[in-house]
Amino acid sequence: LLFGAHMRQEANGSTYAKAQNLRGTIRAAYDRILDRFDVIAMPTLPFTAPLLPKAGSSLEEIVAAGLDMEGNTAPFDATGHPAISLPCGMCRNLPVGLMFVGRHFDERNVLRAAASFERLGLWTGPKTKNRE
Repeated sequence: LLFGAHMRQEANGSTYAKAQNLRGTIRAAYDRILDRFDVIAMPTLPFTAPLLPKAGSSLEEIVAAGLDMEGNTAPFDATGHPAISLPCGMCRNLPVGLMFVGRHFDERNVLRAAASFERLGLWTGPKTKNRE
């Protein structure tokens, strides 16, 4: 909400308008890929989990850290493609996410792909003292 209010005040809605104008182009690009494949499998984030901002960080640093993690997920908020993220492994004791994306109104195949991956049993979760 704060970011939206800031953008409305600073850019007078032009950034939102640009995003809306690009939505059709982005949607068409994913639709072309999904004409050939049932689902797209991709990392939820294009990098490993970053450190949290330090105590006393500025609002700009905190917002930047949060927005930095939307690179692979945000397009589907705009295009409306169904997507799901699930843990698939660990890197430096932090979970790594796997995202499945499907055609419009084809949530069934997206959920089927996620369930199939879960049944493989490759994801065991983080190791804790109570877990062997």
